[in-house]
Amino acid sequence: MRTVNLAVISRGCAADEAYRRVSDFERYPDLVDEVRSITVRESNGGVVASDWEVFFRNGPLRWSEVDYFQPEARRITFEQTAGDFEVFRGYWQVDPAGDGCVVNFEVTFDFGIPSLVGVLEPIATKVLKEGIALALLQLLGDAEVENDPLVGNAVAAKLQELAAARA
Repeated sequence: MRTVNLAVISRGCAADEAYRRVSDFERYPDLVDEVRSITVRESNGGVVASDWEVFFRNGPLRWSEVDYFQPEARRITFEQTAGDFEVFRGYWQVDPAGDGCVVNFEVTFDFGIPSLVGVLEPIATKVLKEGIALALLQLLGDAEVENDPLVGNAVAAKLQELAAARA
């Protein structure tokens, strides 16, 4: 089992607005190529059921999760209910930081295949961190990865590629 942490700081997006943007999961496929689809199936108050499909290695990785939205705390917790992981759970937390905010993302996952832990988990960690960082930097605007310079550099290069392709 592996736990992945990522912190992104925005100097210009206030915490409440950042929480609203982060909560809009259905936008993510437009922001990250590897995120193929996210479907919000049902919403009951602050509880949402969603289906995710992400390109991983040579094919799709699919799961359904339940998301618990806590807007007063600017927190979303989630846990897989069915899918390709043995364990997949975590949270998003948005906190004020000056005029901006810090978004913390944490996920704990396990594919349930002990013989492939050394191969799958490092690749999944890289895909998760870079995908989440890429989405957050686009959602928040004036933002940067706070706790992982390698991910920050990789995502900055990807954003430059995207900007060049649009030009």
